[in-house]
Amino acid sequence: MINLTSFIRFHALRTPEREALIYGGLRLSFADLHANMTSMAGHLAEAGLRRGDVIAVCMRNSPAFYDLAFAASHIGAVFLPLNYRLAGEEMAWILDHAGAVRLFHDTEFAETLRGIDIPSTGLDPDTARDSRLLSRNGPAPEAAEVSPEDVFRLMYTSGTTDRPKGVPHSYANFYWKCMDQTAVLNMSAADRLLVVGPLYHVGGFDLPGINVWHQGGAIVLHREVDAGAVAATIAAERITGAWLAPTMTNGLLALPDLAGFDFSSLQWVIGGGERTPETRILEFGRAFPNARYVDAYGLTETVGGDTMMEACRELEKIGSVGRPTLHVEISIRDDEGKDLEAGREGEICLRGPKITRGYWRDPERTRESFFGEWFRSGDVGYLDADGFLYLTDRRKDMILSGGENIASSEIERVLYEHGAVHEAAAIGIPDPRWGERPVAVVVTKPGASLDYAELERHCRARLAGFKTPKELHLRKELPRNPSGKVLKRVLREEILAAAGSGVQPSNRPA
Repeated sequence: MINLTSFIRFHALRTPEREALIYGGLRLSFADLHANMTSMAGHLAEAGLRRGDVIAVCMRNSPAFYDLAFAASHIGAVFLPLNYRLAGEEMAWILDHAGAVRLFHDTEFAETLRGIDIPSTGLDPDTARDSRLLSRNGPAPEAAEVSPEDVFRLMYTSGTTDRPKGVPHSYANFYWKCMDQTAVLNMSAADRLLVVGPLYHVGGFDLPGINVWHQGGAIVLHREVDAGAVAATIAAERITGAWLAPTMTNGLLALPDLAGFDFSSLQWVIGGGERTPETRILEFGRAFPNARYVDAYGLTETVGGDTMMEACRELEKIGSVGRPTLHVEISIRDDEGKDLEAGREGEICLRGPKITRGYWRDPERTRESFFGEWFRSGDVGYLDADGFLYLTDRRKDMILSGGENIASSEIERVLYEHGAVHEAAAIGIPDPRWGERPVAVVVTKPGASLDYAELERHCRARLAGFKTPKELHLRKELPRNPSGKVLKRVLREEILAAAGSGVQPSNRPA
């Protein structure tokens, strides 16, 4: 059997009392997990849900989220996690496009979901935090027969442009992903993973996420992200690994009392969402001397974790996101799909058994997203002579100024080298003379100040004049999607709207 509950059952039979999930004051063994998940499967079956049905959830992190995901797999249904930060109209579109037949949600989202025309069940916070309250009497249903190519989960991309795309993940995609991560991270039953990223995203659920349970290890789950709680939990629960989006890492490193925690158990932290600034990797190494920062690259379409930086090569290859994992191949291709040699920039294309075969109910986008069997990421980068991948930019984030292509990541690298900069993004906005002009959006460090004259001096000493930002916009925070990627579309819209209303670039945080 390859249902997700199969590996929970394996450990529940052999090490039933072994700790599997910690959530606040709740501590569940593998036996508890298996009982809860199969009990939930019984609830779903009694509600008339069956193999192939799309079951959606709109929930913050909780044990019940896991119960529903595994229960859906147990009966052969398709699990659809929703980004709870979306507007009701966006969720309604996804539910309709996916063909969802049932929705489970935290009661706090009831108003957002009002008017959605499918049967729904609200879970109050106490229930969502303690899955034992969802128990039932009677035998659990037998696990459904599923094949490696059957879809176990349907995820929608963040939709930074146009409508989001539905990404079906098969059981084969998931288990090949697990195999790769187990080898690269040397995972075992001794691992204790901290999960603070949202479970509706591959970062929280899959990187390495429930693969820890596949190996017999434990997950310590947080409902929401709090830097102080993350530090305290790593120390108290003897965490060995975590996935942290850039904004999470930034918050952790900014803690004033970071040196007061015992982080000796921590072995690795996987970065994600965007190319990590080199200065941030070095800062991480100073704060966590026993752990390595595993810069990585991945996509929703590939279940995440396509490349990872190798141990002891972080400084030698700093700026790279590592080499492909065991069963992933990467090719850099031009616009016509021709393979490019090492050192040449082009579109990052991938193939392998963990990569989706296409988009849900969208044959046109599926055709556009492949060069034959190679999936087109839409990201720009290059491979060095040793096969290490370097990210340059998203195609849509290239700044075209005066006929010159400017990689925003190149500007951002320089911005991060300024001592006052905590977070930064470089974008292009329309310019009547140059087509586009580069603009810097910056979050300063606590107590620091920065004006445009200082930023211009800093950048001109390190960049060509046409690459130097022509404006500085200060913000209290940068808008990001759940994986940590800066939503540059949102920044462009805000800046253009302000310009249209007569508001000029300001050094005052907005």
